[in-house]
Amino acid sequence: MRKQLNVIERLTLKEIGHDGAMRTQTELGWAGCTAVEQDPQRISGAWVFRGTRIPVAALFENLEDGVSLAEFVELFPGVTPEQARSVLEHVARSTAAAVA
Repeated sequence: MRKQLNVIERLTLKEIGHDGAMRTQTELGWAGCTAVEQDPQRISGAWVFRGTRIPVAALFENLEDGVSLAEFVELFPGVTPEQARSVLEHVARSTAAAVA
């Protein structure tokens, strides 16, 4: 899993928009990730961690700034370590499929 996290840690907001949407050759299907949800009536329809108002993009912004996964979970109560790992694994699978 460490190798997958290194790939994700190198992603920048150039690849992931503030709305949490992937900007790669193929659109990342967030609907396939059970750790997140989208409601057009909340946070301008951005993808958020399920049960919270915390945008998925916040995870990538913090990783980009050098915040560890454990620190992120501490900074954003309501997001579980499992949710954060699930999002990273989903992105890793999706980007691996886009590259293949």
